[in-house]
Amino acid sequence: MGNTTPETIANDLRYLQLLSRSFPTIADASTEIINLEAILNLPKGTEHFLTDIHGEYEAFQHVLKNASGAVKRKVNEIFGHTLRESEKKELCTLIYYPEEKLQLIKEQETDLDDWYLITLNQLVKVCQNVSSKYTRSKVRKALPAEFSYIIQELLHESTIEPNKHAYINVIISTIITTKRADDFIVAMCNLIQRLTIDSLHIVGDIYDRGPGAHIIMDTLCDYHNFDIQWGNHDILWMGAASGNDACIANVIRMSLRYANLATLEDGYGINLLPLATFAMDTYADDPCTIFAPKMNFADAEYNDKTLRLITQMHKAITVIQLKLEAEIISRRPDFNMEDRKLLHNINFERGVYVCDGKEYALLDTNFPTVDPADPYRLTDEERELVNRIHTSFMNSEKLKKHMRCLFTYGGMYLVCNSNLLYHASVPLNVDGSFKHVRIGKKDYWGHKLLQKTDQLIRTAYFEEDGSAEKLFALDYVWYMWCGSDAPSFDKDKMATFERYFVADKSLHKETKGCYYSLRNEAEVCDRILSEFGVEPGSHSHIINGHVPVKTIKGEKPIKANGKLLVIDGGFSKAYQPETGIAGYTLVYHSHGLQLVQHEPFQSRQKAIEEGQDIKSTTFVVEFNSQRMMVKDTDKGAELITQIEDLKKLLVAYRTGFIKEKQ
Repeated sequence: MGNTTPETIANDLRYLQLLSRSFPTIADASTEIINLEAILNLPKGTEHFLTDIHGEYEAFQHVLKNASGAVKRKVNEIFGHTLRESEKKELCTLIYYPEEKLQLIKEQETDLDDWYLITLNQLVKVCQNVSSKYTRSKVRKALPAEFSYIIQELLHESTIEPNKHAYINVIISTIITTKRADDFIVAMCNLIQRLTIDSLHIVGDIYDRGPGAHIIMDTLCDYHNFDIQWGNHDILWMGAASGNDACIANVIRMSLRYANLATLEDGYGINLLPLATFAMDTYADDPCTIFAPKMNFADAEYNDKTLRLITQMHKAITVIQLKLEAEIISRRPDFNMEDRKLLHNINFERGVYVCDGKEYALLDTNFPTVDPADPYRLTDEERELVNRIHTSFMNSEKLKKHMRCLFTYGGMYLVCNSNLLYHASVPLNVDGSFKHVRIGKKDYWGHKLLQKTDQLIRTAYFEEDGSAEKLFALDYVWYMWCGSDAPSFDKDKMATFERYFVADKSLHKETKGCYYSLRNEAEVCDRILSEFGVEPGSHSHIINGHVPVKTIKGEKPIKANGKLLVIDGGFSKAYQPETGIAGYTLVYHSHGLQLVQHEPFQSRQKAIEEGQDIKSTTFVVEFNSQRMMVKDTDKGAELITQIEDLKKLLVAYRTGFIKEKQ
């Protein structure tokens, strides 16, 4: 029993008495110890890391369904040359999209019962393979209730034994004759998907740019095991859902910039009609040329009239945003952002922008709602519009549900199995030391800075309205989006005004903080790992997103001799011309770390009808000569502690400190 003595039992007696309620006898405690010891010696579950999904829900869902290529690899391993390539492709497509694929097969297949018999046997083999690294208990908990008993029988019986072969065949035949084959196939395919990925890490930026962030959040809210490290775009939406009007304006501007109204209108029921009416009236004769949305018009479902309206709305909300942000800057001088109030630098008569005594031509000189004498004052119509949109955000039940999910399963950072995950940065000085950031009356840096900002984001959402803490936190959430010392941003400025209105691109430049160059140094990465309580070593890594890796220009995602991995490979179509690929998945299984590089996903429809999978290339980042077991993970450490506690309980029973219960 190790160091367990009557003295340690006496010290832990109250806790052990509570533990005895769950394990009331020596037999119960012993059985649980045996169970936990067995789990410790199973291979570790497979973790998948994704980042910067930016609303690309079809590609995201497909990567989950095909487990970043793992399902296809397993099908190849299991069936090898016993199946044609076309048959393996058909089986994979069925596993990814069972309902839709079944519909197509029923329209084409002449002998459906025979197809059912062959396919069910194939699915059982795949399911046996993906469930082999889990305990029966864990697999049982993942099973759909209506087929739980049948699937358990199929998974844990071998068809090789003559006595069992007929038994298995009868089960499968009966599933077909009772017309339950379709439902059973769907259940098996969903189980394969679930068991192939043990845990999912989203390293930030679910929102903005792409059309389906709300669909991604629906998928995550129902996912079996996941966590989220908030990105700057997620924090912006969290600020909007908390009631920060500048965040709300930014969210709407980003949606209009990429002609993505589906998330706001269809996903969250945000009423944009007041903005549309205001924009049509205010900019009726304004071409608003520079506010044309960024989009692939070939893929767009908008006619010219709708695009014209989106363009007008885009300009209207951009001007309102600049005014709302100026209000925050004025009431929070400690943010040191006075230089980001820029409207007063416009010479309205001459149509130029003045910066550091130099004049710059403006791309748009029509500002009907800006009073040169008081440029940051919202007009009465703008104020009423802001209030109406604010109410719409506050009353969206779907948005509230998704925000609760982000808060429950998310945070600024996570330490998991010797990996440190955060979306963007830990602000650093030029010498690599941690930058001290003043928040209120205190300085924060490193680990404490990410903890403090995490707490402020939660305060902005959950604190009672009207308190000083709530009001400060609400403004700070906006600072997290664009403040120079914010770990989620970490640039000298966000050049929104300049990029829209100023032709000279020298003013568009946003200079990144020191972190982004210093993270290439292994010594700096080790210092950051130590700061977050991770022991630096060959199996410790920092995992980031935020900055797209320009693979097309030869940039590598693996930095600092393998200490740091940047896995933003351009899931978002807006970034793919820069990256040359369509995203990464980092996969951490019992044999080591692999980086899976994806090519662009065509569409869900083509995947179903033509069997088009995402083409992916896998690179080994780190290979473990010895297979990593559960005992080598964070979960293993928890189980080892539980085993020690149970051993103490056994001693307490055997020495009479606690009586067994009948």
